[in-house]
Amino acid sequence: MLRGNIELWLAFVTCILIGAGYGLVVLWTREIPAAGEFFGHTLGIIGFILMLMTETLYSIRKRSRSAALGRMSTWLKFHIYMGLVGPFMVLLHSSWKFNGLAGATTLLTAIIVFSGFIGRYIFTRIPRTLDGLEIEGTLSQEALKRARQMMSLWHTVHIPIGIALFISAFVHLGGALYYATFLH
Repeated sequence: MLRGNIELWLAFVTCILIGAGYGLVVLWTREIPAAGEFFGHTLGIIGFILMLMTETLYSIRKRSRSAALGRMSTWLKFHIYMGLVGPFMVLLHSSWKFNGLAGATTLLTAIIVFSGFIGRYIFTRIPRTLDGLEIEGTLSQEALKRARQMMSLWHTVHIPIGIALFISAFVHLGGALYYATFLH
């Protein structure tokens, strides 16, 4: 059980540890850390970098034919792990306030994570080798065709949501930099 889902377990443990650290800060300061202060900014910046890394590095590897960059299955695990830990940190950065552009960005983050779980489920329905290549003949041709169609449909939803998320995040980041630096 643990072996096949190692990225999920590692992400869960990492989020528990980050959450415990966040809880200690709350206990120490007796308030929820503000998104615009040092601790909140640190969570947001690291979370955003993790999300950006998961998307860009995984996409580059996916389009590369070079085996020297590692197995696709390992990169998918990296994508899933970073795609859970990064958004969790961004959620903590929000200070539990979900209004305006930051709220829309948080909502898009939650939607992309949920969509990722759906994609992972669909992906696991298609038998694959350790390198992530489809294995023909283990499913009926009709079942394999349906699974591929589901994966294709999922991609047409997941990718535009991801693009909208990153546009929203960059606008949020630009606004935060503008208001934090130029108006202080």
